Amino acid sequence: MLQAKLSSKFQLSIPKAMREDLHLQAGQQFTLVARGSIIELIPLQAIKDARGMLSGSQYKDSSEYRDRQERNKG
Repeated sequence: MLQAKLSSKFQLSIPKAMREDLHLQAGQQFTLVARGSIIELIPLQAIKDARGMLSGSQYKDSSEYRDRQERNKG
């Protein structure tokens, strides 16, 4: 288990092994979410980096989608 120590300036350093595994970069921004006594750090991604995330083959064929008439039949 990796650990970090809060400095006197309230800063944390992310251990090198975790930075490399998650491909984190200096200056990268994070959203912080408090869940009880747990703090989640969520890396922000530019919208351009999300391009193509939903381009898998399951999303290309719309023949499986139900149209409004089928949904209303019940």
